[in-house]
Amino acid sequence: MESLKVIVLLLVGFVLLIKGADFFVEGASSVAKALKVPSIIIGLTIVAMGTSLPELAVSVTASLSNNNALAVSNVVGSNLFNLMVVLGASAFMNPIIVGKDTIKKDYPFSVGCAILLLLLGIVGMELGTSDGVVLLVIFIGFILYQVLSALQARKANNFENEVLEEVGEIKEVPIWLSLIFIVGGATAIKFGGDFVVDSAVAIATAAGLSQTLIGLTIVALGTSLPELVTSVVAAKKGELDMAVGNVVGSNVFNILMILGVAASLSPISFLQENIIDIIILLVFSLITWVMCWTKGKLGKKEGFFMVALYVGYVVYICWRAMA
Repeated sequence: MESLKVIVLLLVGFVLLIKGADFFVEGASSVAKALKVPSIIIGLTIVAMGTSLPELAVSVTASLSNNNALAVSNVVGSNLFNLMVVLGASAFMNPIIVGKDTIKKDYPFSVGCAILLLLLGIVGMELGTSDGVVLLVIFIGFILYQVLSALQARKANNFENEVLEEVGEIKEVPIWLSLIFIVGGATAIKFGGDFVVDSAVAIATAAGLSQTLIGLTIVALGTSLPELVTSVVAAKKGELDMAVGNVVGSNVFNILMILGVAASLSPISFLQENIIDIIILLVFSLITWVMCWTKGKLGKKEGFFMVALYVGYVVYICWRAMA
């Protein structure tokens, strides 16, 4: 009976995280639009960060409650799932033509963030407060660069319309209702994060499994559902740039913003397993990058191969947990 209660709380937590993020983004976007904030900035900040809010809630909650293994494994696991399953499934649905800017700029930056995380983790085997500040400073610089680049592109070729098509038409609701969405969404995210972390720790303890394994699998999958839905739907609709951009952008946010905030609030200890998993993330990233670089696209074969690699990784971490 107790185990059933834990599983129900875990599922409720995921629902609160995902729906809370939806309401928060809708409310914040509506307020921003009412204040005449350009839709480009809304799309590159509020909407883009919205799919990473579940990971943020889980990792920060885990860090503050000293469940540090869950904080790191959630981010690394989510990035692996985003890269191999979300992008792989999108490519399987509809061949993805990868833009030159993505191959030459965005993707390398994402890989660079993973390398930086690996180096910071190896030094002292923890992410300290200063490391968190470094990640956040880089994140702020990344956001400013994206916004300035988008504004320049708008002046050059009416980029505004493209962004509106990608993020969807933003509903403008009354300010009072937007504020309810923001407060209600934030509350749901907070409690959803608590439920997921507490339930995941309880499941790991009861089953004799490590928090790292739970974070890399159940929690990572649950918090990555927004990215999965967004990218697969985008691929089905033919919005292929959005499918790739959502995954790459989310992975950058996960490392820089989420671990930056979590480490700034409370130092995060690294385990040997975390180092291995980050190296695997780098290897998978390089494999995918090479496929994009040599072919300029990700087709059904590449998508199947990426998902198969992820399945192999899951088998490995399960074997590792039992060894």
